[in-house]
Order: sequence, then structure tokens, then C-alpha cells
Amino acid sequence: MNAPTIRIHPADDVVIARRQLLGGTVLEDEGVTVIGLVPPGHKVAVRAIAAGAPVRRYNQIIGTAKQAIAAGQHVHSHNLEFSSFARDYQASQGAQATAFVDTPATFQGYVRADGRIATRNYIGVLTSVNCSATVARAIADHFRRDIRPEALAPYPNVDGVVALTHGAGCATDSAGEPLQVLRRTLGGYARHPNFAAILVVGLGCETNQISGLMEQESLATGTALHTFNIQETGGTRKTVAHGIELVQWLLEEANKATRQPVSASHVTVGLQCGGSDGYSGISANPALGAAVDRLVRHGGTAILSETPEIYGGEHLLTRRAVTPAIADKLLARIKWWERYCERNDAEMDNNPSAGNKAGGLTTILEKSLGAIAKSGTTNLTDVFEYAQPVTTKGLVFMDTPGYDPVSATGQVAGGANLICFTTGRGSAYGCAPSPSLKLSTNTALWVKQEDDIDINCGEVVDGTASIDEMGERIFQLMLRTASGEKTKSEVHGYGQNEFVPWALGAVM
Repeated sequence: MNAPTIRIHPADDVVIARRQLLGGTVLEDEGVTVIGLVPPGHKVAVRAIAAGAPVRRYNQIIGTAKQAIAAGQHVHSHNLEFSSFARDYQASQGAQATAFVDTPATFQGYVRADGRIATRNYIGVLTSVNCSATVARAIADHFRRDIRPEALAPYPNVDGVVALTHGAGCATDSAGEPLQVLRRTLGGYARHPNFAAILVVGLGCETNQISGLMEQESLATGTALHTFNIQETGGTRKTVAHGIELVQWLLEEANKATRQPVSASHVTVGLQCGGSDGYSGISANPALGAAVDRLVRHGGTAILSETPEIYGGEHLLTRRAVTPAIADKLLARIKWWERYCERNDAEMDNNPSAGNKAGGLTTILEKSLGAIAKSGTTNLTDVFEYAQPVTTKGLVFMDTPGYDPVSATGQVAGGANLICFTTGRGSAYGCAPSPSLKLSTNTALWVKQEDDIDINCGEVVDGTASIDEMGERIFQLMLRTASGEKTKSEVHGYGQNEFVPWALGAVM
């Protein structure tokens, strides 16, 4: 607890500063003296490293020394750089049988008529195109508790009416992948069990015709799914009035839903990290991984995503794949991203962000290794493309960008009914209709931004809690949240603006 640094693996070339270190500080456990100032969360060399030599953290390569680094020096972007290296994928060599519990834990969930299980009970307003976004928001705003609290007062079992709008839906190839992905995302939300009912609002002349969406996603109108557009309804005012009337009618039925005990196997959690820092891979991410291990043993599902942020560490996941074919599916997505970056004159090491670097992360390799810790230790059971329905239990991977709102949108479209979001720099993210828990990597962030953070994993860095203890606390918080306990982001009203489908391809 009082040690100035944290060592992750005996073979590492660096240790992590637990607090700001001044030049001359003696690291007794390492037998070195600090040279210059090292900020908290940043790396200190514990041995001399030659120019061009690989540098290890987590006993994995995180980059190459740009120049000779002396023992005790600060290791960061001034003397460490991204370098490509051969990975030994060893497909399925580390997969092991999962020790499932005899009696799974339970939470208080909503059981839909078709057997699907929900953690929240919303009515949603989706749009086929950006042109209908204003109308959709006007419909939902009529029922906002902060503006018209009386509108939902008679419906205590309804969490709210939310409009999920986007900036796409037209000026794109009518038969291309970008439109297919958008429709897949909208279809996933239309089917999501956290929605008691859905309205889909269009303009009328857009490329993303509602009829095309319904056909691709095998959706059908009924008592819980209604579609209409502005041009056919007669303009903005009439369309808003029509939508409000429909929602008012739908609220009566939605309010009949009540919670009942259901198995934790029905929890599907999307794993996110944003605003990461040097502590992410030490505290919050491995603690969340310990919670994921528990969830999987109870029969639940966890979705790891953000493909650019596992880059350089994907070999750790292929080893856990239950079959070589699943490992190959993951590697195919990595290759797709390499080609995607090449086409767009980008680099996979455009990460970490400025905030990540200020927090101590230097290369995408280092960031990826910490991000993968969210996945825990169980087998990788399947790989899905963006917004595809997640149909496999256990730990799965979904191919998404690293941009958190886009990534989480794909996870929710795939069926995530809970999000767990680790952060070291701070986050104010929320995600309707699925509640989002935020986990801080360090206590300083918790103290500064407690209004937005649900649990402080900085206790691991402080030495007052173990990874396993924190994992159990996160798992229990997952169950309470799935049972209806409000997250900080829900209290603040986050969730509608964070719906961001992945925009692929050219806009014409």
C-alpha cells in the first residue's frame, strides 16, 4: 500500500508510479533511483534498455525504445514508440472447461410475453433518417420527467420515453454495406427487450425506407411496433401529435410490466473502457474481468469489443478461443481493420488519445493489453460483426470501433442489457435503453467525479481491496442494477444522445 510503484509481472522492464515521483526517489523494491519527474500512472524503467530493444509490461511487448533508456528514467512517448511484431496466436491452446455454478444468482427482471428478459422498461422512438430526428425528439420530449413530470406520473413501471436519433439514412448506396449495418443496428434496438414498445419514424423519401428496414430485419408491425412517416402523416405538427397519441396508448400496456426473479444467465453486459490511463490495466479492467468471470460461471454473457483497442494483444484472445475457427474469425476482423486503415491513410497506432497519454499510456499495444483485461480469463466462445445478434453465451467478441458511443451502440443492438464502462480520466457516458455503470481506475478520479462514477476500483491501486474482492462487488452491483437500481448516468438523464450507429462508407 505504501510502495511508490506497482510491478505487474516479474519480467517487466517498467513499473507504474502509484503517485507522482520526484527525481532522487529510491525505489527500494526495484533497486533503482528515479531520474526526473514521473507523473502518477506513468512508467519508470527498472533496468537499462538499449535503443531499438522491445519494452515489456504485463510481460508483453508494448513498444520499442526510441533511444537508450537508463534505469530510473520516465518511459513514455519521448523514448518509447509503437512497433509491429510477430504474434504467436496459438489458437485454442489456452481454452479450458468453464466451472459453472450449481445455482445461478438471480436478479429482478421483466419477462416479456415471448420470454425475453429485460433490465429496463422503456418506450423508444427510432428514426429511419436524420430528417425525422426533430419529430422523434418532440414526441419523446412530451413525456420527459424533467419538463412534464405529470406525463409519466401515472406509469411508475415505465422508465421513460426516449428518442434515439442519428445522422444517417440517406445519400448512401441503397444496396451497400453501410445501409445494411445501419438497418441491422436499428433492427437490434427495435427487438431489444428493454423496450416495451417502439415507434419508427421516417421522412418518406429517404434511402433507408422503413419498408426496407422491416424486410431486412424481419420485423413486423403490431401492438408493440408502429411505423409512420412525416410525408404521409401530413407534416411535422400532425406527425408529432400522432406519435404522442400512440405513446399515450402504449404506456398503459407498458406499465403492466412488473419485475420478478430471473436467472443471472439473462444478463448480457457490454464491456467498455474510455478515458483510460496507466491504472486501467491494473485496477478497473482486471476487476471488471473478475466480475465477468463470475457472470460467465453463472451462465451470463459478456461482450468484449473495440477492435482497434485489442490490437497487438489479440493473440491473448485467440489462445482462449474454444475452436480454431473462432480464433480465425477474430483474426479476420483484425485484418479487415488493417486494410480499412490503409484505405483511409490511417494507422492502427492513432491511439492512444491525448487524454490516454496524459494518463500514462504510450502506445496502442500498451492500451490494448490493459483493455483485454476486462474480458477476464474464461474462454472466447464466439465472434460477431457489428450489431449482429449475440446468440452465444459466455465471453464473446463483437467487432466495433474504439469510439465508445459507436461501440456501445453496436453492443446494445446485439442484445446487451447492461454496460460496464471503466475510465481513468473521467466519463459522463450513459446508454439508453441499457443502464451503464462507470468504474473509476483511481481514487483521485472518484473523489473528483463521484457524481458520474458508480464504483471506485482505485482501491486496488490504494491497496485496500484485491482484484477478486472488487470483482465480487462489481458483480453484485451488476445484479442490483439489472434489478432496477439507477446508475449515475440514468439519474443525470444520459442516454439519448449517445446512440451513434457506425457510419461506414461514402456519403453521396
